[in-house]
Amino acid sequence: MLTLASKLKRDDGGKTGRASGASDSTHRVSIRDRLLTKEVAELEANLPSTCKANFPDEDKLHHFQLAVSPDEGYYQSGRFQFEIDVPEAYNMVPPKVRCLTRIWHPNITENGEICLSLLREHSIDGTGWAPTRTLKDLLNFDDPLNIDAAEHHLRDKEDFRNKVQEYIKHYAR
Repeated sequence: MLTLASKLKRDDGGKTGRASGASDSTHRVSIRDRLLTKEVAELEANLPSTCKANFPDEDKLHHFQLAVSPDEGYYQSGRFQFEIDVPEAYNMVPPKVRCLTRIWHPNITENGEICLSLLREHSIDGTGWAPTRTLKDLLNFDDPLNIDAAEHHLRDKEDFRNKVQEYIKHYAR
């Protein structure tokens, strides 16, 4: 993060002092990257202690992972990895989020697809993505997708808990 932030400062401060012959394209920073320098700092400042963001390449704030280790509830003692890709058209389109850890969850398929109305570009209920949203808004998970898991939870909460723990034991340690 420091690397990209430093680059942004250099680019902003060096607009008039640019060496002759340097092309504009080598110094241009996308709107997405400008937004992300601020939003990533805000996201990290607001992450609960049970979450940790990991940036494999500090110059690519648009691709990162989020590790979530709940300390209460059904998913306590599990460690779940999420991959977040922020497209170039951000903030007009939502980030792409995928769960890398196999999980039994009403909002996540076993293939890692996540259903959050927030991640939809267009939503009937008006809760979909909007340019006013930020990465911090992704911390709210409350939208069904895995119908089997959702019905299982409604039908037998204790058995649901047992299945979640089985998944944690096999996939989320």
